[in-house]
Amino acid sequence: MKSEHIEHKLELLPNQPGCYLMKDKNGTIIYVGKAKILKNRVRSYFRGSHDTKTERLVSEIADFEYIVTGSNIEALLLEINLIKKNDPKYNIMLKDDKTYPFIKITNEKYPRLLITRKVLKDKATYFGPYPDVKAANETKKLLDKLYPLRKCKVLPNRVCLYYHLGQCLAPCIQEIPKETYTEMVEEIKRFLNGGYQEVKQELEQKMEVASGNLEFEKAAELRDQITSIVTTMEQQKMTSADFIDRDVFGYAVDKGWMCVQVFFVRQGKLIERDVSLFPFYNDEEEDFLTFIGQFYQKNHHFVPKEILIPQNIDSASVEALVTATKVSQPQRGQKKELVQLANKNAAVSLSEKFSLIEKKEERTYGAVKRLGDAMNIPLPGRIEAFDNSNTMGVDPVSAMVVFLDGKPAKNEYRKYKIKTVVGPDDYASMREVIYRRYSRVLKDELPLPDLVIIDGGKGQVDAAREVLENQLGLDIPIAGLAKDNKHRTSELLFGPELETIPLKRNSQEFFLLQRIQDEVHRFAITFHRQLRNKNSFASKLDGIDGLGPTRKKNLLKTFKSMKNIQEASMDDLKAIGLPKNVAQNVYDKFQNEP
Repeated sequence: MKSEHIEHKLELLPNQPGCYLMKDKNGTIIYVGKAKILKNRVRSYFRGSHDTKTERLVSEIADFEYIVTGSNIEALLLEINLIKKNDPKYNIMLKDDKTYPFIKITNEKYPRLLITRKVLKDKATYFGPYPDVKAANETKKLLDKLYPLRKCKVLPNRVCLYYHLGQCLAPCIQEIPKETYTEMVEEIKRFLNGGYQEVKQELEQKMEVASGNLEFEKAAELRDQITSIVTTMEQQKMTSADFIDRDVFGYAVDKGWMCVQVFFVRQGKLIERDVSLFPFYNDEEEDFLTFIGQFYQKNHHFVPKEILIPQNIDSASVEALVTATKVSQPQRGQKKELVQLANKNAAVSLSEKFSLIEKKEERTYGAVKRLGDAMNIPLPGRIEAFDNSNTMGVDPVSAMVVFLDGKPAKNEYRKYKIKTVVGPDDYASMREVIYRRYSRVLKDELPLPDLVIIDGGKGQVDAAREVLENQLGLDIPIAGLAKDNKHRTSELLFGPELETIPLKRNSQEFFLLQRIQDEVHRFAITFHRQLRNKNSFASKLDGIDGLGPTRKKNLLKTFKSMKNIQEASMDDLKAIGLPKNVAQNVYDKFQNEP
C-alpha cells in the first residue's frame, strides 16, 4: 500500500531516462534500476498486479529517489556503478567474484613459466584465462617438460632437481645464451596460440629418429610427451579455425527468473561455461545488459577479443559497457549456432532448476512471509534468536544467530560470555545479553531486527522485553519458543500475554522455527563446551610451580589430553624437556588427585 509521501513523489517523476533507487524503512537501498522513461517505470511498481518476487520487493519499499541522465546508455553505466557501490539485496548477484588462471611467461633475463590469476602491466606475456584450472595446470606441466625454462624465483648457488630432470638449463651456475631462451619463448607462444599440432609433428619425427637409432628410452620419453599433448590440448572439440578468444552469451527467462549462460572460447576451443540464475524485475533485455556490466566490471573477468550476443540485445549498450572489444550479433554460420546453443542451454538449466528454486523460496522467504502473517506483524525479514547455556551456573554463555529472509547469516552470529551474573540465573543472563546486543546496535547504528526470538518461555521473554522496551525504548516484536518433554520445538509464544500462535506442525513456517531453535541451541552449546574445556585444561595446570605458559603448551601438545598427563611417569615428563623439579611438581599434582 502506497504512502502519501510516495504517491506525491510519483506525481513528480520526469519523462526522462535515468536511474532509481528503492529504499526500505531503514533508508537502506534495496534495489537499483534504470529506465528509458523514469515516470513510467517507477510508477509501474506501485500499480497493477505483480508476481510474488516483485510483490516482495514492493512490500519493502518505503521511499525512493532517482537520478536523471542524458541517455539510456548513460543510465545503464550509472546503474552498474550504483549496484557496485551499494550492493542492493534485490539486484542481480553473480555467483562469486572468482578469477580464472592465466599462463604467464615472465619478462626476465631468464624467463619463467607461471600460473597466475592477476594480469599486471609488467611486460610479461599472458595466455588465457582458463576456466578449467586443471587444464591450465596440466598445460603448464606439459610445457615444463618440453621447454626447460628456469623454475626458481631467486637463482640459487647450485643446481636443483629440475636440472637433473631436464626441465631447467641451470642458469644459476652457467651463462645461457639469450637466443636459447628467446627461441624457447617463441615456441611456447606458438604452442599456446594453437601451434601445438606442429610441435606434435616435430616430436613424432624426433621419436622416429630416436627409435631408428635404437635410443628406446628417449623415444619412450618423446612418446609420453606426444600423449600429453593429445590429452591436454585435443580433449576439446574445435569450434573455430581462427583461434580468436570469444565469450558467447545466451539467456532464457521463465516465471520472472533469468538464466544466463556464457561459453568461453579460448584459442578456438569451447573450454568452459558459466551459468547464472537470478530473479529479474525489469525488461529482460535491460536486466541482461545489467548482467553483462556486472560480469566484466564487478567481477573483473578477462575481456576477450570478441563477444557474441543474441540479436535482440542493443549492441551499442554492450559496447558502452565492455570497451576495447568487438561485439557481434551473428546472423548465420557457426557463430550464430554458438549463440543459439547458449540460449538452448540456458533454457534447459532454467527448466531443470526452477523446481528447486521454488522449493527453496517456499522454505525460506515463503515461510518468513507466512510466519509474519500468522503473528500479524510486518514481514520479519531479519530474525535474531538468543539462547543461554551453562552447567550449574559454571561458565555461563549466550549466543545469537541471525536469519535473513529465512536463511542463516553466519557471518552475523555472535557469542557472549556472561559477565555480571553469578550462579544459574537464566533470566538475569538474558537481560544482560539483550542489553549488550541492542545498546551496541543503537550505538553503531546497525540494522534492527524485525523479530527477536528467545529460546525459552515466559520468564526469558519477559526479561528480554523489559530490557528492550523499558531500558532501551525499542519497539521490536519479541517471541518465545517453547519445547516439549523431548526437547523438540513445541509452540511459538507471542503477544502481550504470550499466547500460543497456531501453526501447523507440517508447515514450512514451523519447520523454519525448528531450524532457528536448533541452530541457536547448537551455537550456544558449542561455545559453552569450548569455553568449559579451555577452562578445565587451564585450571588443572594452573598453580604448578615452575610451569609457565610455554611449558603448559608443550605438555598439552605432547600428551594430547589431561588423562595422558595424569598417567605420565617422571621419565615421561622429563623426556619432553621439563626440569627435574618441575616434572616432580607436575607428577605430584596429578598423583595427589583422584
